[in-house]
Amino acid sequence: MAKKNGADKKESGQSRATAKKAVTRKPADKPSETCPISSSMIMLHAALEVIERSNLQALLLYVDGLAHLEELEQIQFQSNYEVILVARSEPCYEAALKHTHKVVRVPEINLTRIGQIKMAVMLAFSKRFIRPDDRFVFLTGLAKGKLDTLMVMEVGREYEMFQSVDQPPLTEHIRRAVFERVLNLALQLAAEGREGKPIGAIFVLGDSTAVQDNTRQNIINPFKGYPEKERNIMDEAMTETVKEFATIDGAFVIKGGGVIVSAGTYLLPKLVPEELPQGLGARHAAAAAITAATKSIAITISESTGTVRIWRQGQMITEIEKAKRTGADTTIEE
Repeated sequence: MAKKNGADKKESGQSRATAKKAVTRKPADKPSETCPISSSMIMLHAALEVIERSNLQALLLYVDGLAHLEELEQIQFQSNYEVILVARSEPCYEAALKHTHKVVRVPEINLTRIGQIKMAVMLAFSKRFIRPDDRFVFLTGLAKGKLDTLMVMEVGREYEMFQSVDQPPLTEHIRRAVFERVLNLALQLAAEGREGKPIGAIFVLGDSTAVQDNTRQNIINPFKGYPEKERNIMDEAMTETVKEFATIDGAFVIKGGGVIVSAGTYLLPKLVPEELPQGLGARHAAAAAITAATKSIAITISESTGTVRIWRQGQMITEIEKAKRTGADTTIEE
């Protein structure tokens, strides 16, 4: 009997050793099996609980802030609330599209948390992923694995971010890709300046015939005479050209399909806005006036602060402040 017990112990010991060996051979590329839960997942679980307990309509999630893209698999995309993914980098954008078509792409430049939120919510609203009076959670952060900001918001209540609620769709007569392209360029110019110096600029999109009736050229139009296919802002080859001409005083006038009509253009709208937010000068007054007089959208860059503002029907829809820098890295002033 003692021999049998000894054999049992020996066999049991071998089984435990085999099991232990098997555990050590588990693949290390699945963080959910080998690592403790990440802080980003803790924040995600908290956001989902807020949605369920508060009966909210949507979750907006900044994908680049997840510790691992596999964490997207923890989300129930077929549920009683909408899931809208916000991506900045190409890998995160591609990963997001595998889970849902409701994906918003923000520019690949450094933005503050509030800048991320303003950009993503404005684009989600223009794409009609969210609607007036929707209540939702926005979960964001500044770096990979650092989802650290959870905001509960309601469309129409956050005045600073949702002044566009009573506006027509942003891209009603302007290709959405064109609007996003110009906005990206404006944000790049705001962040980088030109040759190390800050610049101010204004882009007027759409309703170009009516816009031209309210303008005159400060300089000889550098785009005049070129075939339309060679002066479309959607062409990557135009990026440096646009950035160079952005240093010239005056506006870019751009058709809704992306063709650049002119640069160095002085705006002379017949309608003048009665009041502007305090501290805004002539460039912003011109943007407000031209959008009041025509069916255009204007995007301005403030030379003094680097703030990018979007204008429609004589009103400022939203503003995105420039991220502040210390050394080589961007830091945030909330």
